[in-house]
Amino acid sequence: MHQTLDVAQSIAGLTVGITTSAADQGIAKLNVIHRQSTDALPIGRPQEIRVIKATLEPGDRTPYHSHRFPVTVYMLGGEFTLELDDHPPVTLAAGDVFIEPADVRMTGSNRRLDVAATMVLFYVSDPDTPFADPVA
Repeated sequence: MHQTLDVAQSIAGLTVGITTSAADQGIAKLNVIHRQSTDALPIGRPQEIRVIKATLEPGDRTPYHSHRFPVTVYMLGGEFTLELDDHPPVTLAAGDVFIEPADVRMTGSNRRLDVAATMVLFYVSDPDTPFADPVA
C-alpha cells in the first residue's frame, strides 16, 4: 500500500526520523543504538565512508596502531578487548558500540579461546586515507 503524507507529516517524519510502512499498522520502529558527538571527522569534500566487517579468531590481536579519524565499532558476536593509551581497557560484547577516538594509540584482542569476535567498523575519512597507521 502506498501512503501519501501531507507536508506537515513529511516534515515531522524528517525531524524525528520516522519511516512509513506499507503495512496498515503504521511506522517502522527505529532504535538509536549509540549517539555521540565528535569534532574529529573530516571537513574536506568529498568524504569516504567505509563499512568493514572484522573477525578476530580466538587469541588474535591487532597490531599496535592509531586511526586518523574516529572508528565506530558495533559488536556482532564474541568479545573484543581494546587497550587504548591512557585509558582503562574496554571489553565489548554483542550489541555493544564503542567509538575509537582519533589519534590514540591502541591494540585490540580476542581474549576468548572458544569463539571468534565479529564486528562491523564504520570509518568516515578523507578519500584514500589509510584505515590505520602502525605505531612502532
